Amino acid sequence: MSTTPTLPAPPTEKADAADLRGFGYEPELRRGIGSYASFAAGFSFVSILTTVFQLFAFGFSFGGPAFFWTWPLVFAGQFMVALNFAELAARYPLSGCIYQWSRRLAGATVGWFAGWVMIIAQIATVAAAAIALQVVLPQIWSGFQLVGDDPSLTSTSGATNAVILGSILITVTTIINVIGVRLMAIVNSTGVTLEIIGVVAVVGLLLFHAERGPGVVFDTGGTGTGLSYVGPFLVSALMAAYVVVGFDSAGELSEETRDPRHTAPRTILRALAAAGIGGGLMLLVALMAAPSLTDGRLATEGLPYVLTSRLGDTGGRILLIDVAIAVAVCTLAIQTAGSRMIFSMARDGVLPFSATLSKVPARTGTPVVPAIVVGVGAIAVLLVNIGQAALFTAITSVCIVMLYIAYALVTIPLLARRLKGWPDGEAGLATERGGRLFALGRFGIVVNVLAVVYGIGMILNLGWPRQEVYDPAGTHWYLHYFSLLFVGGAVLVGALVYLRFRARTRSLHLTLPLAETA
Repeated sequence: MSTTPTLPAPPTEKADAADLRGFGYEPELRRGIGSYASFAAGFSFVSILTTVFQLFAFGFSFGGPAFFWTWPLVFAGQFMVALNFAELAARYPLSGCIYQWSRRLAGATVGWFAGWVMIIAQIATVAAAAIALQVVLPQIWSGFQLVGDDPSLTSTSGATNAVILGSILITVTTIINVIGVRLMAIVNSTGVTLEIIGVVAVVGLLLFHAERGPGVVFDTGGTGTGLSYVGPFLVSALMAAYVVVGFDSAGELSEETRDPRHTAPRTILRALAAAGIGGGLMLLVALMAAPSLTDGRLATEGLPYVLTSRLGDTGGRILLIDVAIAVAVCTLAIQTAGSRMIFSMARDGVLPFSATLSKVPARTGTPVVPAIVVGVGAIAVLLVNIGQAALFTAITSVCIVMLYIAYALVTIPLLARRLKGWPDGEAGLATERGGRLFALGRFGIVVNVLAVVYGIGMILNLGWPRQEVYDPAGTHWYLHYFSLLFVGGAVLVGALVYLRFRARTRSLHLTLPLAETA
């Protein structure tokens, strides 16, 4: 029986396995992800249909139509981060990439905390993504409002119903992840294709129904002028910051991707570019087509209001069904990325119950227990929100702060290494597999500096204890400082866990310098 790979040209699966062994790991995960599925992993995590629909009202309520400009600013900053990630993905094609990259750049301790923060962030983000079903499903059919009659997330019944719908979705995505990466890739790729079609349809149809020109994006909506607008503008940037994350998911699935050294860098950048262009156009045409900018409905109902009012109930609901599909695949992609992060750290023996968490059944070739852990953890986060509408924005905000911190634990050490001459040995890596690997070359330091400055600025902006973001009703003092308390608690718990496993970490030689671990 022939063992010739089905791919038309090298690198073969055997070569990918040999490449992974060069990092000291035996191939356990099943390589079933091609170029489009890799792109879909990154695009579905960003999921502009999910997150733009979920947070458009938030951004508009603070910044008015001019909040549009937060989108290109955040996109430009994140693209600097993505360029650095693409270079790292070419050199270190490993699951749990944020953890793996950070520890190779800065050592075991920094790498461990990067991974730990990323795990917490991904679990919280799964919950935050699943919440978006509440923004969509009750507007498709009132029967989806299982509790009470007010679907708004700011109401007690809406918040409780969001927990129920979100928990059902997470249960389904957990089952898909447990079955195997092949099913996950098929579902994810199909969902992303439908999402892209939906984005094109939304942009085209709303543009056809435009009531005003693109100059609307210079209208602050009465939220301030000049320097007085800076504060509302920075708060409204939370919307764009929440959307434009997760493009590193293609790197998280490197060990399940064919030819990851070449595939992952391309798909990281393509996923972010596609999301940036599509999301920006959606924001623009929504502002141009909105029936009114002053009746208050854009600030409370957001994009679903624009769709149903302009396209009618039938047309609007068809597109909302597509949004619901996007929410589902977004939740699936985030959970998949989180499970790979847990698996990668457990494989190195640096998490509690590592032996169990690192097991990969030969039949499925996918880490089952980590997927369940992420699912259970995300549902637990949701359950905290029962009847607590004020917590939704707080959790959405804090999970993005955590993601930005994890990214910074890669970009800052990377900049330090660049200043010492990184990357070393680039020439050999560029040609050994056929075709040059992605590299920033002489632009590396400049791009890296921009990524670090942007990342630190956004961490401060998103984590700043603003009452209007974390506790708009002014009823719970702890919500006002929710980001600081949550991040501080996560780091404290992480420190206790890390101290318990530090000796084992050292015994596994996770502090080897970059040149020895490459």
